[in-house]
Amino acid sequence: MARTLPSEETEDERIVLSLLNSVESDGSQSQRHLAAELGIALGLVNAYLKRCVRKGLLKVSTAPARRYAYYLTPQGFTEKSRLTVEYLSSSFSFFRQAKADCAEIFKLAQARNFHNLVLAGKSDLAEVAILSAVESGVSIVAVVAADADAASFVGRSMVKSFDELTIPVDAIVITDVRSARATYEEAVKIYGVNRVLAPKLLGLNTPPKGVVQ
Repeated sequence: MARTLPSEETEDERIVLSLLNSVESDGSQSQRHLAAELGIALGLVNAYLKRCVRKGLLKVSTAPARRYAYYLTPQGFTEKSRLTVEYLSSSFSFFRQAKADCAEIFKLAQARNFHNLVLAGKSDLAEVAILSAVESGVSIVAVVAADADAASFVGRSMVKSFDELTIPVDAIVITDVRSARATYEEAVKIYGVNRVLAPKLLGLNTPPKGVVQ
């Protein structure tokens, strides 16, 4: 399953994830309020905000009363999704939440008469999806992963792109953790939004709020 991160890196990613979640919820909060919410020093909040802006995860605009408002960029949403799953993967709650999300996805697939599903992304989440599908009456017929280094993954054939699929496909399930939004958007362009499904833990089920193009 997921790798174990050094403690300093884990704490750093926890702060970034908490910051991105707070900004997504309300980007106009003061830095003092963010510091209290995250439980870190005010100066550290300022440093993390500047770093996130520099890395392209956040954009900033002026707000009333000489304050600033922060917004997640598309890259910021992608990083938030990756960190969310990374964080969950290091905890005992990951398997439980991933399994519940997959069960819900497969129930929706059945309601839409989707039977042959393809996973987009090789990850711990994809492994949970394959195991969960056995109990759900749907078939995972292949896994698409740009970094595919073998012909199969957990007993399912694996290819590097959607173009390489040679079998009938009813729908795509996003299981890419590191670039979930980019993979989702690529799949939607090919198969249409109604045929692309995503577990809730990836944060792709609703249109992002405050996205700055």
